[in-house]
Amino acid sequence: MKIVIATDSFKGSASSLEVAGYLENGIRRVLPDAEVTKLPLADGGEGTVDALVAALDGKYVECEVTGPLGEKVTAKFGLVGHRTAVIEMAEASGLPLIERKERDPFKTTTYGTGELIKAALDHGVDEILIGIGGSATNDGGAGMAQALGVSFKTSLNKEIGFGAKALENIQQIDISGLDPRLKATKITVLSDVTNPLCGETGASYIYGPQKGATQKDVQELDALLQRYGEQLESTLGKNIMNVEGAGAAGGLGAGLIAFCEAKLESGIEKVLDIIKLEDYVRGADLVITGEGKMDFQSVQGKAPIGVAKVAQKHHVPVVAVVGAEGYKIQEVYDHGIDLVVDIINKPMTLEEAMINVAPLTENAGGKIVRAYLLRKSVKEEEEKV
Repeated sequence: MKIVIATDSFKGSASSLEVAGYLENGIRRVLPDAEVTKLPLADGGEGTVDALVAALDGKYVECEVTGPLGEKVTAKFGLVGHRTAVIEMAEASGLPLIERKERDPFKTTTYGTGELIKAALDHGVDEILIGIGGSATNDGGAGMAQALGVSFKTSLNKEIGFGAKALENIQQIDISGLDPRLKATKITVLSDVTNPLCGETGASYIYGPQKGATQKDVQELDALLQRYGEQLESTLGKNIMNVEGAGAAGGLGAGLIAFCEAKLESGIEKVLDIIKLEDYVRGADLVITGEGKMDFQSVQGKAPIGVAKVAQKHHVPVVAVVGAEGYKIQEVYDHGIDLVVDIINKPMTLEEAMINVAPLTENAGGKIVRAYLLRKSVKEEEEKV
């Protein structure tokens, strides 16, 4: 039996590679001789670097960069394939780097993300893939641009500070110092976010609250990005603000479009193409995918649905293993998932589930194979009749 395991991570509990390993352990308890291929996944958010480094036999590079509140943090990026770097902006500018009580989108900066891009350029890459999930910022990518040589001057001809609040002081944008290597580098943003920069569906209104913004703050943040976006378009002569995905990561999408000529692509579709999932699915008996929590939002560009689309093309059944089933879970069945298996096997707290993720996921792996074998047995009996 040929089984392909292509899962996202269980955020805060197990990486995508760990989840795949636990599932394989459970499968082999039932089918010791099964042919199992493990392909860890991510959709541009947490785990993107790990997934692509593992799938493409790449390597990690660590460097010290500026964190979201200006502190120094150690971040990593991946080098894969032929001179390609994979970056997660959350490594330098993400919410996990800040205590909840310290979240403040007026202060947080993407400067460290710019430093990661610069570090990748120092390694001679000619392509950079940037996952922009998990942002703690709302600065429109201004910090990132500063790290790459862009100058934002005040009326007193001084450089602005960090964070969204500093955007109100911009009087002049000077790109003459922008790192020239960017022109020869293909930059692709991996994201499932299509929000514009501003407005009720923009960066501030949709994502500001999770970064510590009140409703009043959201209005001010949106006004700051509106002014900043208009300045970008006026200075650079580009349509930026209403491009789909410009509002991703607190407007980092806009900054990458403006200063790095970045192209935005579906994170999961790009990842699946890079790892050549279709080559592994073709001829498989079963595909197992999954994520920490699955609900109606999973159909909006999340990893399991991307996997299911590929499997459907080759008429391979798909089972999704999850840490929790959420609201309107039935919607995923209309998008190629054949069965959702929850790892929880008795009443327990979230903490207990996270602590015991290994045995719970191994148990789910065994259940999935038993369900498949039962289905196969019934089908064979029906064919005899």
